[in-house]
Amino acid sequence: MKFTTSHSGAVTVIHLDGNLMGGPDASTLNSKLHDLVDGGTKQVVLDMKGVEFMNSSGLGLLIGGASLMKNAGGALKLANASAKITALIKITRLGPVFESFASVDDAARSFTK
Repeated sequence: MKFTTSHSGAVTVIHLDGNLMGGPDASTLNSKLHDLVDGGTKQVVLDMKGVEFMNSSGLGLLIGGASLMKNAGGALKLANASAKITALIKITRLGPVFESFASVDDAARSFTK
């Protein structure tokens, strides 16, 4: 899995590409989230458009990221999640943990409401 970062106003957008699983890639993403919080960023959108598969380790990474942002006074929101990933979140009853939006723009705008 690879990722790039962009900004939509005060919101940091992380664009994910590839399968979201454990291992070195997950550690890199986790480190990026911690670096953002350490730098004062508390509003993050994960663009899931390029993610085809996510296992339990990937789900754990998302839960950890959401918890990290919430504890810092912010939020981690999802955008462009596939039907497969949305179903996984629903089946695991983690829907209340993740706000999910149809687009990055919708997710970014939700921080100002």
